[in-house]
Amino acid sequence: MNKVFLFTALLFLSVHGFAQKSQPDPKYKLISGGNYVQSKNYYLLTLFNQVPELKKMLVSDPVLSKIGSGKQAGFADAVKSCGKDVGCYIRAAKFTDEEIRNVGARLGELYRADNELGKLVANHLIPSGCYSLYAEMSGREMLTRVWEQDAKAVNYTISVYAEGQKPNYAQIDSISFNVRDKSYPELMALNTGLSAAEAKKEGLFFSPSLIFALHSLEMNERNRAADEEPLAETVNKVAYDYSKKIKWEQYRYTLILVPGAGPEERDTELSAGGMLRCRLAALQYQDGLAPYIMVSGGCVHPFKTKYNEALEMKKFMVGVLHIPEHAILVEPHARHTTTNLRNCARLIFRYGFPMDKPFLTSTAASQSYYITDIVPGRSKKELGYLPYRNGKRFSDTEAEIYPLAVSLQIDFDEPMDP
Repeated sequence: MNKVFLFTALLFLSVHGFAQKSQPDPKYKLISGGNYVQSKNYYLLTLFNQVPELKKMLVSDPVLSKIGSGKQAGFADAVKSCGKDVGCYIRAAKFTDEEIRNVGARLGELYRADNELGKLVANHLIPSGCYSLYAEMSGREMLTRVWEQDAKAVNYTISVYAEGQKPNYAQIDSISFNVRDKSYPELMALNTGLSAAEAKKEGLFFSPSLIFALHSLEMNERNRAADEEPLAETVNKVAYDYSKKIKWEQYRYTLILVPGAGPEERDTELSAGGMLRCRLAALQYQDGLAPYIMVSGGCVHPFKTKYNEALEMKKFMVGVLHIPEHAILVEPHARHTTTNLRNCARLIFRYGFPMDKPFLTSTAASQSYYITDIVPGRSKKELGYLPYRNGKRFSDTEAEIYPLAVSLQIDFDEPMDP
């Protein structure tokens, strides 16, 4: 009887202990190294560089060092021989399929549950939630899959913002340059040489390609992923600090989400739709349904606009509608409805708000039904997962949404809002 009880208890602990370890931790603090564009897009590569003992391990490994030396040599050769051939620079900058396989294989060989790579998986990759889709895999497999994702993300950035390939949303996210212009190869040569020089200081096998990708975003003025970061210390500081005073049981919802409605005119700060959505949310806030209104939307419409939808809505909320600043949370990165919902779920989790309580979407009827009926399928197709589940419909313009922690998963092919 005692043996049966002991076996049952151990089985329970092993199963539930493993499940618990595979879940993200709301207390986990993301590591940025001060570069939010890099850390939000390529978190594994950021950790490789920012965790001292781990970096030491990777730099000293002869196999990875040889791969890095080969990459450096390829960059140097490109500067000398590519001339006016833009594609030549691009091929040198991207990770090849062989390089991705070889690095993944070596990381798998080096991995041990009790060494620095094992600690990386247990102490960072899983609790961060940034790679939630792989969290149920073995530590070794998760590590290699995460490496493949980050390498793929670097290549995607180079494809769009150096090579000029079409992004997911070409009207708003395309490259700023004409890659066929006769002066463009010189920019590529300069980026290649500079990236190689900067990478030597870091000494990591992936640095030349990563730095080339980051320079490409910067050249195109596409560092939007860093806008207002860290949010809890800038535009959301007052509201985030206020959360410590909230008694959540007094509210039906955690917050009221207002998706942005970008104007099409370059000099228009806030669209008419944005104003009306703000007013609709203000009514629900004033009725005491939630302690917060979250305004969501980045610098989206028109192409390379200087106006941020969320920041302009906050100005309208405070200045015109007289909603207190402590009641307004800003999500300034979303570029379409799918990520309005995903990014809201992310902030709820990161800020330690209740994940079992729904939030309320407040918008035009057409978008409200789009959120409940269309966006779930679109999310599965574009993100690879569903970042929320539908609750009850409150009205034609408002619907309940339950956030899901899988929303923390990085999207490899949206470098302005990964």
